[in-house]
Amino acid sequence: MRKILVFIAVAFFFGCRDSKKSNNISNNSIENISYLVDLEGNSYNKTKLKGKKVLLNFWATWCGPCIKEMPDLLDAQKILIKDNYVFLLVSDESQEQILEFKKQANYDFTFLKATKTNASLGVYALPTTYIYNEKGQKVDKIIGFVKWDSEEIITKLKNI
Repeated sequence: MRKILVFIAVAFFFGCRDSKKSNNISNNSIENISYLVDLEGNSYNKTKLKGKKVLLNFWATWCGPCIKEMPDLLDAQKILIKDNYVFLLVSDESQEQILEFKKQANYDFTFLKATKTNASLGVYALPTTYIYNEKGQKVDKIIGFVKWDSEEIITKLKNI
């Protein structure tokens, strides 16, 4: 029992959480993504998202649960492409770190860099995912690891 309590305490302390509080940017509309740049430093063209459903996933190269869910995210992206979805994976790490991860992992995602810290965006735990409908309205926020290609999640995302 003592080992279990120690494990829980260690997991909580070293988990993928950022406990800093600061003012966050409203994530109620996909229009509020001016803080995103591509891996060449160019502002992300949000017109690409017009009329699309968007899965905006905040992650980090050091976050185990973030990396663990990526194969499932990739499968979900393939399944949901015909349902008008765009998957964007966002990190506040350096462009170099994101590029190196992309090169090594070889995932076919749109990786973007946030020019603001996760905490300033209201993201206090990783992974955190926001789901937007075709009108650009936030319809869901999911915190933590998800089995993205599960039947339950795919059905949920299709029905947004």
